[in-house]
Amino acid sequence: MLKNYFIETTKNAIYKAIKESKLNEAKELDFELTCEAPKNKDFGDFAINVSALAKQAKMPPPIIAKTIAKYITPENFSINTVAGFINFKIEKEFLNKIIIEILEKKENYLKSDIGKGQKVNIEYVSANPTGPFHIGHGRWAALGSALANIMKYCNYEVFQEFYINDAGNQINKLGKSLEIRVRQLKGENIELEEGLYPGEYLIDCAKRYIADNKGLSYSDFAKQDMLSLQKELLKKFRTNFDLFFSELTLYKDKEVEKALNALKKAGKIYEKDGAVWFKSSDYGDDQDRVLIKTDGKNTYLTADIAYHKNKLDRGFDLLINIWGADHHGYIPRMKAAIEALGYDSNKLEVILGQLVNLIQDGEQQRMGKRKKMVTLEDLVDEVGVDATRFWMIMRSSDTTIDFDIDLAKSQSDKNPVFYVQYAHARACSILRKAVEKRLDVDNKTELEAFLTENEIKEFYNNPNIDDLFKNISDESYQAVKSLILKLEEGKALLFNAVKYRAPYMLCKYLTELANSFHHFYNYTRVLSEDKKDSLMKLSLVNCFRIIMATMLDLIGVEAVEKM
Repeated sequence: MLKNYFIETTKNAIYKAIKESKLNEAKELDFELTCEAPKNKDFGDFAINVSALAKQAKMPPPIIAKTIAKYITPENFSINTVAGFINFKIEKEFLNKIIIEILEKKENYLKSDIGKGQKVNIEYVSANPTGPFHIGHGRWAALGSALANIMKYCNYEVFQEFYINDAGNQINKLGKSLEIRVRQLKGENIELEEGLYPGEYLIDCAKRYIADNKGLSYSDFAKQDMLSLQKELLKKFRTNFDLFFSELTLYKDKEVEKALNALKKAGKIYEKDGAVWFKSSDYGDDQDRVLIKTDGKNTYLTADIAYHKNKLDRGFDLLINIWGADHHGYIPRMKAAIEALGYDSNKLEVILGQLVNLIQDGEQQRMGKRKKMVTLEDLVDEVGVDATRFWMIMRSSDTTIDFDIDLAKSQSDKNPVFYVQYAHARACSILRKAVEKRLDVDNKTELEAFLTENEIKEFYNNPNIDDLFKNISDESYQAVKSLILKLEEGKALLFNAVKYRAPYMLCKYLTELANSFHHFYNYTRVLSEDKKDSLMKLSLVNCFRIIMATMLDLIGVEAVEKM
């Protein structure tokens, strides 16, 4: 990662200068160095600000920068200083090495070992099996599956889990709602009771029940039917779980009883006013929480504590939950329970997500699962899986998404998913044209292809790109350089996306990378009668295709080859 390389290079130079007392009273580097692109591109490709050393060194920032720069030995880059900045300008040899490395490592070029083999459980979506997924579920499905993909890519052992909330009164209500729909279809004049599920999706469920109820109760049939539909949509949405964990099993396997006994043994539960309470305030919660109500029924928290104990007992190093923003207050009590059970509460990470506003024809659409609704399935059918996933992922989870259906469907540069996919398709088109026979328009004769597949394969296996920048204009040179540096930037970008659990960074990067490629395409002729020149430039196009396809695959969006 070039930015890290220049940061480490500068750090080493600073320590050498300090050791030789060239920075006066400075004794240590007491701030983090950052490496960014300078505002003025004439200064270089990367810049590091060392001005903060002025307080220790009691020297002007320009003198500090010049002093440190003397301890840097350029290798395929040049340096200059402006004010308190040290600027680095990449030379052609450095750029050539990037292309060669991508050609050698292919789809593994962006990988890092940040995960170090840690076992991670990512639990997300976890919707009640009482109806179709709403739009918010789609955001969690896209975010969770993309996060799982990038963590796997960076050497985490990832296990994806869906928690089925099937032990509450909502299942009884669902069964009663189905029963009434069945009786209505059989001709009875009966109305839904207040508080039941009025969604029209239960009419279809009732038809399936009448056709073959498999000997199940209304509640069990409705739950299984809804869960089956949810699983089918998740698969279509490229979201694959390793386990669908039923809340009911926590009671059948006495996991709830075990968790309560563990808390009792630790002295963390007590009785008051006929209820059983958890001393969550001992761990920073704003108050203690009820585990067993006065009627003897467990609260949702009780089952959730047992569920998290179950996950930790399975040996996971890290639990990541994706919850809606309305669960913010739930985090301290869950961390308190984990600590009370004798585990490290830092093993639990919670990603909170904001809502999705669906916009069509300039107006916000209603979402829900009570009557007629806009469901996730409706949205996927309308705009497609690729567009839905990209739009759901492209904003930070703590930011509300305004999902513009019309824009997401459009074949416009303003539609980010189209813009990105078109760039990949354009690269694939160039690669195809390189080996296809051509038509001489003037003579109306067929010409041989610019290159053969064997010539390209041999070049990729033993790339010699010393003359990549031969005979090109300054604008073309800058376009080529910009594209190569943007490709290399993907390494640090992916590392940070994993570190900060932020798949949206990939969408932003893909858009920027597509922009760099379109700019390159506009200023650079890739294919010509000069075979060596064509091979070198084609290698850069292929590098772009590799990185673009890898990133798209990680967020679950198809890298289309033709548009």
